[in-house]
Amino acid sequence: MISRILAVLVAIALLALPAPALSRSEQPVSGFIDAHSHLMSYEAFGGKLLCGKPFDPGGIARALVDCLDHFPNGEAAWFENFTRTGQPTGTHDPVGWPTFRSWPAHDSLTHQQAYYTWIERAWRGGLRIMVNDLVANRQLCEIYPLKTNPCDEMGSIRLEARRTFEMQDYIDQQSGGPGQGWFRVVRSPAEARSVIAAGKLAVVLGIETSEPFGCRQTLGIPHCTKAQIDRGLDEMYQLGVRSMFVCHKYDNALCGVRFDSGTQGAIVNLGNFLSSGRFWQTEACTGPQRDNTISPAVLPPELARWLPPGVSLPVYPPGPHCNRRGLTSLGEHMVKGMMSRGMLIEVDHMSVKAADRTLTLLEQAGYDGVISSHSWTDALNYQRIYRLGGMVTSYGHGAEGFADAWRETKPLRDAAGRPGFGYGLDANGLGKLPAPRAGSAVAYPFHSHDGSASFDRQSTGQRTWDYNVDGVANYGLVPDWIEDIRSLAGDAFVQDMAQGAEAYLRTWEAAETVVR
Repeated sequence: MISRILAVLVAIALLALPAPALSRSEQPVSGFIDAHSHLMSYEAFGGKLLCGKPFDPGGIARALVDCLDHFPNGEAAWFENFTRTGQPTGTHDPVGWPTFRSWPAHDSLTHQQAYYTWIERAWRGGLRIMVNDLVANRQLCEIYPLKTNPCDEMGSIRLEARRTFEMQDYIDQQSGGPGQGWFRVVRSPAEARSVIAAGKLAVVLGIETSEPFGCRQTLGIPHCTKAQIDRGLDEMYQLGVRSMFVCHKYDNALCGVRFDSGTQGAIVNLGNFLSSGRFWQTEACTGPQRDNTISPAVLPPELARWLPPGVSLPVYPPGPHCNRRGLTSLGEHMVKGMMSRGMLIEVDHMSVKAADRTLTLLEQAGYDGVISSHSWTDALNYQRIYRLGGMVTSYGHGAEGFADAWRETKPLRDAAGRPGFGYGLDANGLGKLPAPRAGSAVAYPFHSHDGSASFDRQSTGQRTWDYNVDGVANYGLVPDWIEDIRSLAGDAFVQDMAQGAEAYLRTWEAAETVVR
């Protein structure tokens, strides 16, 4: 009893002591997070699929130009036309700088969406962390007829990492010299806190690729080994990568994927066949979770010719559909290897089976470092992610859809004591940016969430964009989009978003603590 009383007295005495002051780098940060975008994807897929660059040493006139095959009027740009309208035919004005008559636009997927001055406008509007996912897809590279870069996925990843550091140097040059720019690649949460405390944008390198470290599989036979995975993780970590997907779009030697639907699903399923020798294989879902339903669709003629004679897309039974493939033994080795390095593990794009096994491994290890960055996992996984100490950010839906995603996930964050939401815009990721909302009335000028900046309509060259008409035509219109969502969801939404960067850093810090 005496010892218990003494313990209580000691505790009271300690509570009476003033709390130690946090250093500047340890203070909670305030600002938004984009947990999923692709700044350098113009170098992916052979280097000729996406037009324009986020920067060029020769300036904007050299950076924001269309692909040569889009001239003179866009008729030959079948991939742009198909992804924009669902038809391989169409036209657009190929001139970018300085007129920008046709692009960038929220629904134009092959034109540059994230020029550095557009990102700068978003940073001034409160963006404090951006995950730049280095991206590649060997099959898309091989299918698209024009290319200047090899199709090796890891070669593309290395090139995109180099371009990211080159852009950092370029912005430094515009800002007074080395280290002076607002765009800083970071390798640790402590470095990110320091960068944000200095009023700059912390950029985290991630990887989203279908065959990491060459880990494809053919008819179930893997093309990589555990030693190959270890060497690859070591190399990428040394390069600065701190976040990574285990699989993406195609079943690989590590895990099965969450399906795509509609015409996009048909195209990706063709890629799965060309990559692995098999179309997606489904089974009856045994629980409430499911992978996306594979709906009947027809391949565009430009892609249908890649099917061998006599082979056609399979006809699946009615949904719901679940992928037969889960996390393989090699996939478990990679997940454990990422944990041992304190890396953030992306569960998006994993099949229901693969995500369930991955989350079980993390739960067994008490590992917080898990992310769902762009709405590509079953929503029933969110509770497990939050309980682990991980983070969920939503794909960049239109304002109403994004507000709904925030409302639906907020009770889970509240229950887990994990405030902080964010977006995964997927800029330059072959996905449409938020469209203009019918009835939106963003009033210009408006102020950023913290009142530090004022925004009128965005202008570049001879073009001025109005969010109410154009939606998020490029990354610079993200502050306008957030203002529109605020008008729907209120100040509580903005407050939760402003805690997004801090939530991400806490997840990252907790992952590093487990490793130590």
